[in-house]
Amino acid sequence: MYNSDDEYVMRAAVILPASNEAALIGDCLSALVASDWDGPGGVSVVVVANGCTDRTAERARDFAGAFAAKDWRLTVLELSEGGKLGALNAGDAATRAPVRLYLDADVTVGPGVVQQVVEALEVDAPRYASGRLQIAAEGAVSRAYARIWRQMPFMAAGVPGCGLFAVNAAGRARWRTFPDIISDDTFVRLNFTPEERVGVDAAYRWPIAEGFSRLVRVRRRQDAGVEEIERMYPHLLKNDDKVPLGTGDRVRLALRDPLGFGVYAGVALAVKATRGRQSGWSRGR
Repeated sequence: MYNSDDEYVMRAAVILPASNEAALIGDCLSALVASDWDGPGGVSVVVVANGCTDRTAERARDFAGAFAAKDWRLTVLELSEGGKLGALNAGDAATRAPVRLYLDADVTVGPGVVQQVVEALEVDAPRYASGRLQIAAEGAVSRAYARIWRQMPFMAAGVPGCGLFAVNAAGRARWRTFPDIISDDTFVRLNFTPEERVGVDAAYRWPIAEGFSRLVRVRRRQDAGVEEIERMYPHLLKNDDKVPLGTGDRVRLALRDPLGFGVYAGVALAVKATRGRQSGWSRGR
C-alpha cells in the first residue's frame, strides 16, 4: 500500500505502550510473531517504552529479526517520561497505517486475533473491534472474582476491549490525540455505538489483578475512570450499553457460585468504602 508520496504504508499497526515490562513483553511479542497472516500488506508493531528503568526496550528490540522474517516491521520508541496516554499518542504519530490495534504489554493474543480484527475493520464506515476475551487469574481469590465478572452482561455479551481494542481510519478520526484520562479503553469504546463494535471469534488472554487488595485498587481505579469520562465527556454516554444485573440474576449467581459471588461483592463493597483514597496508577500484578 502506498500513499500519495509513494511511501509504503503498512496495512495495520499494533501500538504497544510498555512501562517497565521487561518480564512480560517477551511473551506479548512472541504471541504477535506467531500470528496468522494472509494477504497483501504487512503489520507495523510500535513498542513505546515509556519511563522505563529496566530492559523493556532492549527485550523488544530482540524481536526485530523475527518480525522482519514475517515481513512485519518493528519500531521501538523510548520516552523519558512515563504515562500510557503519552505513549499511545507517540505510537499513533509513528505510523500511518489505517487500522490501529492498541495492545497492553501483559496481553497475549491468539494466532487469529490480528488477522480477524484487521479484516473486520477494513470497511469504510467507522468501526471498533476486539477479540474474544479470556480472563486469566492464578490465585483462588482472583479466579473466584473472574468467574463472576465474566458473567456480567457487559463482559459476556458486549465487546469490552480489555487490554486490546482496535479501530479503523474512519473510527480513529473521531478523536484527535488521546486525552490525559484514566480509562483509555472506555473512552475509545464509547466513541462508538454498540452497532459499530465488532467482536471477532479469535481469543486473547488478559490477566487480572492477583489478590483481594489489588483487585480492590484496580476496581477503584476502573470506577474512577468511568466517573471521569461521565464528567468530562457526557455526550459519549449515549453509546453506553451496560445493562445492570437484576436482582434475580444476582440471586442465581450467588446460589450457583457462593464463593465467587462473595469475593465479587466483597470487592465492590470495599471499593465503595474506600472511594477517593487513590489517585495514581495501580498495577494489577
